[in-house]
Amino acid sequence: MKYFFSAGEASGDLHAAQVIKELLKLDPEADICFLGGDRMADASGRAPLIHFSRMAFMGFIDVARHLPEVLGNLRTAKEAIRTQRPDAVVLVDYPGFNLKLAKYAKGLGIKVFYYIAPKLWAWKSYRIKQIRRYVDEVFSILPFEPAWFSERGVEVTYVGNPSVEEVEDAIRALPSRGEFFAAHGLADRPVLALVPGSRVGEIKANLPVMDAVARRHPGLQAVVAGAPSLSREFYARFTDLPVVDGATLGLMANSHVAMVTSGTAALECALAGCPQVVCYRAVGWKWAHDIFLHILKIPYASLPNLVGGKIDRLTRDEVNREAVRTGVRGCVVPEMLVHNCTP
Repeated sequence: MKYFFSAGEASGDLHAAQVIKELLKLDPEADICFLGGDRMADASGRAPLIHFSRMAFMGFIDVARHLPEVLGNLRTAKEAIRTQRPDAVVLVDYPGFNLKLAKYAKGLGIKVFYYIAPKLWAWKSYRIKQIRRYVDEVFSILPFEPAWFSERGVEVTYVGNPSVEEVEDAIRALPSRGEFFAAHGLADRPVLALVPGSRVGEIKANLPVMDAVARRHPGLQAVVAGAPSLSREFYARFTDLPVVDGATLGLMANSHVAMVTSGTAALECALAGCPQVVCYRAVGWKWAHDIFLHILKIPYASLPNLVGGKIDRLTRDEVNREAVRTGVRGCVVPEMLVHNCTP
């Protein structure tokens, strides 16, 4: 069979790579074309049609600034689907781009599957119409999603969260703490891991705040988790702290504490057993935060809290008031979002 995968960021690259590995075990002759990264390339044995480093744009302004490149990526992907006619298109998160591919592929009569669905239960729930119209089946990774999607007429199957197995396997393969520190030139003292994300926009917004926090804690050795697609020169624009490339999980597993930009890394950090503060800074205006909370239909933003938080105990407003005041009530990990994300 022929498959076309589309993953637009580092976490999608990781999760899709695991699916590709299993597909090739079942069908060694499977023909796989993809938008993604190095992990998908390793799993499939071929280079990506487009590397996610050319796709990972975040937010309206970032997308608008790179609109010619975004439209060019979309044209390239559509042309590949049209000419190769895969048996299945598999979309991995990244809804702003992937839902356009879903519509195009469905128009060609190609089966469309969504693995790691857009978090429509949190915001932009209007996209459910596109999911219902253009996606044949959703493969859900969060336990409360099947009921939500089913109630809205979407075919959905719960497959469990891939991060659990991925983190367990990765931690078993990690070197010892001493070997990890030696390999990355770190001193043998407690580490504060700074995990600012994998996309340029979120790193620009979050890393300066994380750097300022690190300066307030000289007793901790602050280390930045570098995304595989970005250069040291890029990070040097925001910090002079050491950067560990392509070893985020190893860094978190060997750290005393971490600051993590909200996303898949927050769940991986929790699974690695590292205490953390979840951060998300875009603009620092309180009114933007209030709009964000109004749009968000759930009390939390981070995956550890969505999976394990006491969502049924408090309303969203109560949770956010208490999170700001104490950083803990009702939460697995504290979340410092938008204007609360300060040194």
